[in-house]
Amino acid sequence: MKTADFNFELPENLIAQCPSDVRGQDRLMLLSRQSGITKDYMMDDLPDLISKDTLMVFNNSKVRRARCFGIKETTERETEFMFLNQIDKDCLVWNTMVKNAKKQKPGMRYTFPDGTIGTIIDEKGNEGTEFRALKFDFVLTEDWFEKNGHIPLPPYIKRSDTAEDGERYQNVYAEKTGSAACPTAGLHFTNEMLSRLSEKGVERVFLTLHVGLGTFLPVREENIENHKMHEEFFTISEEAAEKINQAKKEGRPILAVGTTSVRTLEASADENGFVKAGTSSTRIFMYPGYTFKIVDQMFTNFHTPESTLIMLVSAFAGRETVLHAYKSAVEKKYRFFSYGDCMLIK
Repeated sequence: MKTADFNFELPENLIAQCPSDVRGQDRLMLLSRQSGITKDYMMDDLPDLISKDTLMVFNNSKVRRARCFGIKETTERETEFMFLNQIDKDCLVWNTMVKNAKKQKPGMRYTFPDGTIGTIIDEKGNEGTEFRALKFDFVLTEDWFEKNGHIPLPPYIKRSDTAEDGERYQNVYAEKTGSAACPTAGLHFTNEMLSRLSEKGVERVFLTLHVGLGTFLPVREENIENHKMHEEFFTISEEAAEKINQAKKEGRPILAVGTTSVRTLEASADENGFVKAGTSSTRIFMYPGYTFKIVDQMFTNFHTPESTLIMLVSAFAGRETVLHAYKSAVEKKYRFFSYGDCMLIK
């Protein structure tokens, strides 16, 4: 299949630049996988749209203040780094995504706001041309990122982060710090909504997948089969795996909240269609033709044209079905991407 097969027209004014005034006050489109019919709701209607025997799976990864600016020693110019993950056993070297990466060479040193100095030690980090390995003399703690970092808003949000983003670009149930981008489908959920779902009898479990900035890298291959996915690390607890597998045995629907939950569930599936507990990493790439082993329903945002995320959703519901639903969303002026509205596919 061609990358261009997943393009669609999107007016720039529909790309949400800020969250809704109140968390959870968003529009929700219901999409039927079988018929392709869409219906319009509000997020507040969600408990009425899912059956009480549903098992919902959430990603509890917490966003790190991973966007940091260092002053290059040779030019005294500011350079932007996105810190993704540690890549050495001593936890002194970080894989980073760098602005103007071609100009950032091994041996170059950068001073961060608190005076810390990082040095590039490898041309490509461990992911590709946009990445560099940055070494420090001590282990960077979350306190360091709180003091030196910014909320890593995605590139299509054309503004600097604010104090509000510190709260709104984080899921209410986020617990395990490590993501360089928010699992944004969860942004629609409030503690009140979680309580309403529990009162209905809807069970939920949490897993952890730390989102990398590779999520936002464009698909540069003309044929999508040639695209190589970024690596992301995940953990599924024994308790969560047991509940997921029990639901599968009982024939109950598994509703994955967000594409990161989908990736984790499908990456951990064995040949019998059950998930395996433990910690691992994945580069799984789902596009039309992929057979889902675990996920029966999906709650997600509206994704960017020609992205791996719209390809994943198209694998789940069908390319033409998804593009038709997106066309309808544009006509009805739904808000798109991280701070936008949401879709339930079942």
